[in-house]
Amino acid sequence: MGKTTKDFRRIVVEDIPLIDVRAPVEFAAGAFPNAVNLPLMNDEERRLVGICYKQKGQASAIELGHELVCGPIKASRIAAWKSFMEEHPSALIYCFRGGMRSQLSQQWAEEAVGGRDIQRLEGGCKAFRNYLIGHLDPAHLNSKPIVLGGRTGSGKTLLLQQLGNVVDLEAIANHRGSSFGRFINPQPTQIDFENGLAWALIQHEAAGHRHMVVEDEGRHVGQCYLPDPLVEHFNAADVVLLETPLTERVQITFDEYVTSAQALFSQAYGEDGLLQWLEDIRGSVQRIRKRLGGERLKRVNQLLQDAYDHQLATGEADAHKNWAELLLVEYYDPMYDYQLEQKRKKIVFQGNAEEVFHFITTLG
Repeated sequence: MGKTTKDFRRIVVEDIPLIDVRAPVEFAAGAFPNAVNLPLMNDEERRLVGICYKQKGQASAIELGHELVCGPIKASRIAAWKSFMEEHPSALIYCFRGGMRSQLSQQWAEEAVGGRDIQRLEGGCKAFRNYLIGHLDPAHLNSKPIVLGGRTGSGKTLLLQQLGNVVDLEAIANHRGSSFGRFINPQPTQIDFENGLAWALIQHEAAGHRHMVVEDEGRHVGQCYLPDPLVEHFNAADVVLLETPLTERVQITFDEYVTSAQALFSQAYGEDGLLQWLEDIRGSVQRIRKRLGGERLKRVNQLLQDAYDHQLATGEADAHKNWAELLLVEYYDPMYDYQLEQKRKKIVFQGNAEEVFHFITTLG
């Protein structure tokens, strides 16, 4: 039997590549940040082996598995492992529980690379997942949390990108945290989000930071949600408030949700990109229609349509700032100001981006 490891901390801290030999459907449900799916069996093969196991037992299921994964199919899967191992010599192999699938894959992969040892995860995906879930407990955190607050469009994400002691919840969730926060690529599954969050927390702790800066998000980041103990941990933290003039906030919002977003949609959809972007923004507006109210909903939609028509006619996109400013002033600001009042006593510093950056970096 090949070598195994359960040094999960080292895997996270050193970002060791992983080969997930589970079927694609299992991988899609949840995996690890550094994992690539190079399955021993595809979904249909796994399904057939599962049926055989239930009807005829383990021995018959193993026999069927070898019949399904043989010849050119077996050769192509071994070639994929070999190619990845040659590019990432430290990579590890895992399946669900560290059982037969990863043992067999390990054996075949080691033969393909000339007998060199390739370790597999002891206990597989399940054991590693349990380790990561355990590290979502704030008891494992040695750094003091700081919540970076500020009105929508104030540039919190831009500031976070300049700091080194950050856990970027929005990046892990692949979502910008608002009703307009979706990206073209979907959010991770909740399992993937939790794994990615735990990964980031462990790496942050290993780096020895005295403080952990997170953006003021609440419990949900899009469809992903933080575990309750972490929510309570961040809710009790000191708040640093980023203050940005409205004109700058409108520009930041325009740059991200119009200029950058339109470029991404054009890259993804070609000539239909601008129209697809418009439909996405319309969908975001619809999601907040009840809270906007009928009159404001009508105004936002009209400003959006006018700006779109103007852009098509002239190539100029600046008119989109009109609906962006309306949403900031009349929708997001009152909502955030109310939420901020609940945290007013926790604010330890407030200032512009330069001042906030200096304050946080001075803390260490």
